[in-house]
Amino acid sequence: ERNSGLHRTHVSNVKKEIVKELADLIKRKRTILIASIKNIPASQFQEISKKLRGKAIVKVPKKNLIFRAVESSEDEKLKIIKEQIKDNIAILFSDMDCFELAAELVRNKSPAKAKAGQEAPQDIEIPAGPTELVPGPAISELGALGIQIQIDKGKINIKEPKIIVKKGTKVSSGAAGIMNKLDIKPFTINLIPLVAYDNNEKKLYLNIQIDREKTIEELKKAFGK
Repeated sequence: ERNSGLHRTHVSNVKKEIVKELADLIKRKRTILIASIKNIPASQFQEISKKLRGKAIVKVPKKNLIFRAVESSEDEKLKIIKEQIKDNIAILFSDMDCFELAAELVRNKSPAKAKAGQEAPQDIEIPAGPTELVPGPAISELGALGIQIQIDKGKINIKEPKIIVKKGTKVSSGAAGIMNKLDIKPFTINLIPLVAYDNNEKKLYLNIQIDREKTIEELKKAFGK
């Protein structure tokens, strides 16, 4: 009984420390950004966080602790951010401008393996050339996808490139299996910026969407005209 009381006190103190740290970051940092971390495996989340070192502090605290930290702020505008805090989110603190940080998240993509059932954002092609696969079950797996092969020095060689998943269609288990065997990672994952608060301007930005490639394409078209 005595030990459980000590445990509760310890947990309570740890929570207080987390809230204090979050409240301090809210006060000190220019940008507070909420990002979705849905469907991001832990290992890749660590990788993305590492890339952001020196640019942003990334935290994944429990919702009630973020709420307590936000409540401790005297900034009424900031308190609206609570409505945007859902499950599977990270909270980032930075001295960068909101949109600079959001663009940084979009830029920091991490390659990811294909899983059966995922929708392809573009055509997925198996390139021609040598592989490390040895003859065996892989021959019929490649054949089932219409991939032409030849055996060279005891290894499977792909004769010509072949699109195995068309844009907008779902990845089959056979296609996912072959891509994993060939170590082809056709998907990318990143923290998705959702909402940001600028502490300097006291402005809340909802539904942040950054599509760098699309914006550059649109600028090129506009310039061409």
